[in-house]
Amino acid sequence: MDTQPIKLTVAERSELERRMRSRTGRAHDALVARVLLLLAEGHTFREIAERLACSQPFISKWKQRFVEERLAGLYVRHAGRPIEVLTPKMEARILNWTRKKPTDGSTHWSTRRLAKKLSVPHMSVARVWKKNGIQPHRMERYMASNDPDFESKAADIIGLYLHPPQHAAVFCVDEKTAIQALDRKDPILPLSPGRAERHGFEYVRHGTLSLFAALDTTDGTVFGKTAERHTSQAFVAFLSDLLTTVPAKKKRAIHIICDNLSAHKTKRVEEFLAEHPNVHLHFTPTYSSWLNQVELWFSKIERDLIHRGVFTSTKDLARRIMTYIRHYNADSRPMKWKYSDPTRRIRVA
Repeated sequence: MDTQPIKLTVAERSELERRMRSRTGRAHDALVARVLLLLAEGHTFREIAERLACSQPFISKWKQRFVEERLAGLYVRHAGRPIEVLTPKMEARILNWTRKKPTDGSTHWSTRRLAKKLSVPHMSVARVWKKNGIQPHRMERYMASNDPDFESKAADIIGLYLHPPQHAAVFCVDEKTAIQALDRKDPILPLSPGRAERHGFEYVRHGTLSLFAALDTTDGTVFGKTAERHTSQAFVAFLSDLLTTVPAKKKRAIHIICDNLSAHKTKRVEEFLAEHPNVHLHFTPTYSSWLNQVELWFSKIERDLIHRGVFTSTKDLARRIMTYIRHYNADSRPMKWKYSDPTRRIRVA
């Protein structure tokens, strides 16, 4: 190992000092410049290594390059990784493997898992997925109706939405069952700048309630009623209360859209319909809850109240639900529901 001091010309010293003071250059270039300047001052390899926290072989390497080529030799000669060209063949291979099940037992590929499997850069996989609109980490659910009369039932309900009969009331009715009255053992920590609202992980159950709701499709108002159970008797009682809210000019015909729950088709319900010939039930096709507009309102009350609500009892839960409904009805609007493309329905094979 050559430990003799090196000699610098005025131009070389000026350039090395410029690199050492530079705030925009590479940190590696500044370190090499410091090493050479200290060597020119006569410092030993040990002193320089301790002062600059570098190794003695590092000092020896850059001294030798400077002695042989002077300033022209002070550049990093690492070749780097070979450039990977994303060819159509590689893209097709990535797409083909993306559609297969992973071989490591997981449910879907990630960019790095697939890149390791195919021995390609993970960014190549990411670019192919982005180009072709593929997102293996995402999953969507669908509902396929097996009702043989889907078209006729759907057309009947869609017709009530788009062209409701004159002097008639149209309601979407359903039950939101098993709403839990959950209380928290620990206090709720409110949100603050930079911190979300926090709930303790321990909770106390105070029972459950069912919510009957009827959405008026003309103005979006909701008539709601809570019950301990969603029985046929409770459903008939709810319909009886609903009829009292219908204006006299609309009582000529009352159309109620509901699902195929067994509680909606009992003998007690048939007796109620016989007693009220102006009431007509329209059942949605099987597995077609998306045709019922009240489901949209149920998702709204779930987000606004139930999901993060803290309730001390079922009575408190019922009171909070009815308060929410009153405030909602004060500024209600009809649902902007449409069936835009009937040709995209999932058909039964």
